[in-house]
Amino acid sequence: MEFDVVVSGLVFQDLVLGLPSAPRPGTEVWATESHQSPGGIANFAVALARLGLHTGMAAAFGADRDGDQVWSDLSAEGIDLTLSRRLPDWPTPLTVALAYDNDRALVTRGTTPPLSADDLISTPPTARAVAAHIGPWPNEWLAKAKSTGSLVFADVGWDPTEQWNPRVLDQLEHCDVFLPNAEEAMHYTRTDTPEQALRELAEQVPLVVVSNGAAGALALDARTGEQVAVPAFPVTAADTTGAGDVFAAGFIAATLWELPLQQRVRFAALAAALSVTRLGGADAAPRWSDLAAWQAGLIEQDPQDHHLHALISAHSGR
Repeated sequence: MEFDVVVSGLVFQDLVLGLPSAPRPGTEVWATESHQSPGGIANFAVALARLGLHTGMAAAFGADRDGDQVWSDLSAEGIDLTLSRRLPDWPTPLTVALAYDNDRALVTRGTTPPLSADDLISTPPTARAVAAHIGPWPNEWLAKAKSTGSLVFADVGWDPTEQWNPRVLDQLEHCDVFLPNAEEAMHYTRTDTPEQALRELAEQVPLVVVSNGAAGALALDARTGEQVAVPAFPVTAADTTGAGDVFAAGFIAATLWELPLQQRVRFAALAAALSVTRLGGADAAPRWSDLAAWQAGLIEQDPQDHHLHALISAHSGR
């Protein structure tokens, strides 16, 4: 079986609570709305599947109620879970996202799964691309996937120790594209601006894309020297949970469609912008119908986005 993309990383059950203000010790805040959905690497997988890519996922699931629910939700999205495993006596990680002031704070309960990505993917399947969250754990399967011709995409998550061990970046040796957000990029490179971090990272990986929320995104192709800066789409954010993963999934999809670099970043920014208008990570990932609705609602279309509009028009009827 051949995949468009195979993804691997931690999967979570996410509970998002929309709050009118930040909670303070000794007080009670009533959530105005809430939503449960898969999270973590599932954000990648769902976003890719909704864009029409044949997606496989390798992840550990607890053999518990949360794990069963996430497994069922992902299967319903058409994601192939052949490489994933249900594990007894290991609880599925749970993240509570507190969404307020156009951002969110995360609280997670979980432990390291007893199976790593290398355990789950001893022999990588045939795939046009693979994607993984890298961190202080082995990802030798990425080198194997690259040797068989897959494009390798990677991103990182928040480091709860806040030590930002630069050795994590050693795994970029096996990667073609790195997609951190601005905070992660600056922390790992010990730099002061996203632009500085972009240049530092381009010395370690062929293509770097740094997302920066409302400030847009930057990309630098170290092989050609091409550098682009893309503004964010102006939207009212309800919940930013998973937006970086949806951005990365949009960029992966646009890369496989062979769009120019500027349009790849622009499409990724649009996918991320639409995702933050709803609660949830994976469940907020846009479908083509959402992209078409956004396009139809435009009063003025940016002429520079003609590739983007043509892409949406071509897919929205499918």
